[in-house]
Amino acid sequence: EVRVRFAPSPTGYLHLGGLRTALYNYLYARNKKGKFLLRIEDTDQTRFLAGATESIIEDLQWAGIAIDEGPGQFGGPYGPYRQSERTQIYMENVQTLLKNGSAYRCFCTEKRLELLRKDAARTRQVPKYDNKCRYLEKEKMHELLDKGIPYCVRFKLTDYEEALHDLIYGDVYHNVSNSEGDPIIIKTDQFPTYHFANVVDDHLMAITHVFRGVEWQISTIKHLLMYKAFGWEPPNFGHLPLLINADGTKLSKRQDDIGIRHFRDRGYFPMAVLNYVISAGGGFRHQQYAKPTIHNMKELVEKFDIVSVNSHPSRLNPDVLNEFNRLELRELLQNDLTADVLIKQIQKLVRQTYPEEDLDLNSSHIKNVLQWSSQRLTFLQDLISPQLSFLWIKPSALHSSELKKDQLMALRNTLKSADFTKENLKKLLKDFAKQENVKFSLLMKVLRTSLSGLKEGPGVAEMMNILGKQVTLQRLEDSVQEKSTWNEPGQLKDTA
Repeated sequence: EVRVRFAPSPTGYLHLGGLRTALYNYLYARNKKGKFLLRIEDTDQTRFLAGATESIIEDLQWAGIAIDEGPGQFGGPYGPYRQSERTQIYMENVQTLLKNGSAYRCFCTEKRLELLRKDAARTRQVPKYDNKCRYLEKEKMHELLDKGIPYCVRFKLTDYEEALHDLIYGDVYHNVSNSEGDPIIIKTDQFPTYHFANVVDDHLMAITHVFRGVEWQISTIKHLLMYKAFGWEPPNFGHLPLLINADGTKLSKRQDDIGIRHFRDRGYFPMAVLNYVISAGGGFRHQQYAKPTIHNMKELVEKFDIVSVNSHPSRLNPDVLNEFNRLELRELLQNDLTADVLIKQIQKLVRQTYPEEDLDLNSSHIKNVLQWSSQRLTFLQDLISPQLSFLWIKPSALHSSELKKDQLMALRNTLKSADFTKENLKKLLKDFAKQENVKFSLLMKVLRTSLSGLKEGPGVAEMMNILGKQVTLQRLEDSVQEKSTWNEPGQLKDTA
C-alpha cells in the first residue's frame, strides 16, 4: 500500500509552498489508492508557535485535502503523530547506531564550535564540524559521562557513491562528507534533529514515498546513509521544484500574500487555489496553459502523474489565479447544491453590509447576479461594493411628475416580452423614448431612480441586464403602485 506523509513544522502558518507539497502527496496517494498522513514535526521547541498545528489542519481541510492518519481526532495505527510525543522512540533507536558504531557522543562546547566557525570564515572556507569527538577514546568518553558533561549524538558520514534515484529529477549524485561535518542527530536537550526523526518516523510509519521540496534533496543523501546504517529499506524519493514569483524571485515565507489564510480572506475558492498551484508545477500529461481550465479534486486525482511534475522552477502568475476563481464560480453555479451554498453566502454578506436597508435577497435574483458576475468579477465580496448596492437595496419611493403613470405601465408591458441583453435593452429604451415623445435623458434618469434609487452607477441598460427581467419588472411595478397614490403635479390624492 502506498503511504505518503505531509510533515510540517508548527513554526508558522501554511503557505503556498506547503500546500503544494501536501497536495502533490495527497494526489499521488489517492491516485494509487493509498493513505495520506499528517505528521507534526515539532522537535524545535524554541520556534514552536501556539495554534499553528490547528491552523494547518484547518487550511488543509478547507482545500479539500482529507487526512487519513494524523494527530488528535485523526489517529491511526502508527501514532503518536507528533514528534514531541515520540522522544522515547528516538532515544531507543539512536542506541542501535551507537552500538553498531554509526554514531557517537560529542562533548564539544558551543564555544569550541563557534571558534571553528570563525576560523572557517577567516580562511574563507565552508564552516563544518571537524569530527573531533569521532576519534575520542572509550576511556575518555566514559570519564566525561561520569562527570555529567552535556553531549549530543552525531552521525558518522561516509562517502556515498550510489545515486539518489529521484522520481522527478532522475539520478542525483552528491558526496555530503566532502562539504559537511558529521551532523547532530540527538541534541543536548535529548530532542532529535529533523534528519534523524525524519528517517526513524518514515520507517516506523511504513512510508513508501516521500515528496518534498528540492531544498531537501542534498539532505536526502544523508538520510540514505542513515537507512543504510540501520539496515532499513528506504522509501522512494521525489523532490518538488522551487515555487517562484512572477518576476523570478524566490517565494519567501515572509511574504504576506502567500499564506493560505490570505487567499481565504481575499475570497478565493479552494479549487481555484489548487488549480493555480498545479498550473505552475505540472503533474499532468499534455497539460495546456494557453487557456486556464478548472478541474475538480476527482479529476485531479485521476489525471495526476508524478513523472509529469516539472523539474524546473515553477513560476506563479497572480492573473491566472484570478481567472481560476472566476472559472470556479461558473462551475459552482452549474450545480444546484453548490449554487445554493453561494446564494446563502451572498445573503449573509449583504445582510452584514446593509443591516438597516430593505433588501432584495430572492434566491433567483441572487443566482442571476452571480451568473452575471462570473464573467466580470473575481470575488463574491465584489458584489457588496457601494457601486453595486442597487443590486440588493430596494429603491425608496419614486415621487416624480416627470413621467406619467401610464407611460411607466407601457414600458413595463413592453419589457415583459423583451430579450434582456444589454444591447437589445439599449435599442428598446431609445425606441420607447421616441415613441412616447419623451427625452431619452429624462427616461434614463427616471428609470435609474426607479431601479436603484441612485443618481449614478452603471448604464441603465446594463443595470437592467444585471438585475434581470423579474427584478426589473417588480421594481417598475412598485414604482407604478407608489405613483398611483400621487396626482400628476406630485401632490398626494385626497383619500378622504
